[in-house]
Amino acid sequence: MARKPVPPAAPPPRTGRARRVAELVPAVGGQAFRRFGFTQSALLGRWVEVVGERYARHSRPEALSFPRGKKDGGTLKIAVTGALAPMLRHVEPQVIERVNRILGYAAVAKLALVQADIDFTPAPPPPPPPAELTPATRSTLRDVGDPELRARLEALARALSVSEGLPVVK
Repeated sequence: MARKPVPPAAPPPRTGRARRVAELVPAVGGQAFRRFGFTQSALLGRWVEVVGERYARHSRPEALSFPRGKKDGGTLKIAVTGALAPMLRHVEPQVIERVNRILGYAAVAKLALVQADIDFTPAPPPPPPPAELTPATRSTLRDVGDPELRARLEALARALSVSEGLPVVK
């Protein structure tokens, strides 16, 4: 006998506020991550923070699996270049601690290292420092009473002064 299809989940309520992209990525990419065996997208984006630049060049998290019926004490599968595996074993307790700190609970109890070829793309260089504000811009921002708001508006004005026209969408 066939099962009844599961009704789709209700969309999140609209709040009418602007949201950061980081808030939207888990919802949008969550289904793709689950399909390919990785449900913790936060870990992918912060992998350099977990293992450091040196190890991140030669490793990447592949999957996080849990014992049946549990959501803690799981195994994190890490693809690693062959020569780095023994070195990563030496720092395994620190990696597990950092992963659990990022995820917010004791999700990982052990690591499973698998050999793979890793293509590392370094982070892009930081953008050039913003230009100084013009006196006209400074005078318009002088009337803003809140110092935090004024600082953010000044940062926005500096960033806009560096930009060259409209953004290009590819």
